[in-house]
Amino acid sequence: MSEPLLAVDAPYLLYRAFYALPDKITGKGGRPVNALLGSVNAILLSAEEENARVTVCCFGPDSAPYRTDLYAAYHAHRPPMPKHLAHQWKQAPDLYRALGWPVEEDPELEADDLLGAYARTEERARGQALILTGDRDLFQCATKGVTVLLLGGRGKKGPERVNPADVKRRYGIEPEQVPDFIALRGDPSDGLPGAKGIGEKRAADILRRHGSLEAALEEATRAGPDRNSLAAQADELRAFKDIATLREPKVKRPPDTPIDYAGGAAAARDLGMGRLADRLEEKAAG
Repeated sequence: MSEPLLAVDAPYLLYRAFYALPDKITGKGGRPVNALLGSVNAILLSAEEENARVTVCCFGPDSAPYRTDLYAAYHAHRPPMPKHLAHQWKQAPDLYRALGWPVEEDPELEADDLLGAYARTEERARGQALILTGDRDLFQCATKGVTVLLLGGRGKKGPERVNPADVKRRYGIEPEQVPDFIALRGDPSDGLPGAKGIGEKRAADILRRHGSLEAALEEATRAGPDRNSLAAQADELRAFKDIATLREPKVKRPPDTPIDYAGGAAAARDLGMGRLADRLEEKAAG
């Protein structure tokens, strides 16, 4: 198998590291660098283990305009970014670039849209792609050529590999049905309530019987709102599916880019991250 492209959900990794590691891990000026350290360690681990030909770190706004236009309550429940994380967030792109990892961002799209776009572009070029994330919405990207590396909670050392068969075993649906599934089941982390009275098992059963949300809504509409509760929520559920469906901007397939351990070491040392700099210098030396 050829060396894969690794697409990284940078917002997820920064948040994950910020809450997983103590803020007593500090750098220059005594400011916390826990999110920077944890995210770099996680990306390095996957990039090295998978022998990635290039590692692309994707950023984006917390709430893409197209999603809030569809549903105003999308992500509305989320608290503001903690100030110690916000400071590290600004520093992360330069640190990642110093390590030889291209950083991509689109003000109109979220990171997950870019992750899917890079993965599909790589697959169309007959390459293999890996998506490093903790967001199960990315399961819709799983194909023969795209594998999701799903990061778990505390205590889990490495990511779980998720392919189409794994999505089917986990939820009883195909990857392309994931947006329909999210619309029906809901997604509390995104503020999407889903269909009233429908949980994970029933959502999967509806999709097994009908094949898609739209087909289920067509039957519900024929039955009428008095006999089928989906009919009364049809417009809202279509909006939820649209929100859950990744956009695909045009992106260029990046060239092979090895990890720049020396460049990363210099950037880490400038941030006051001496131990990370020492480790990277050792790798640079061979």
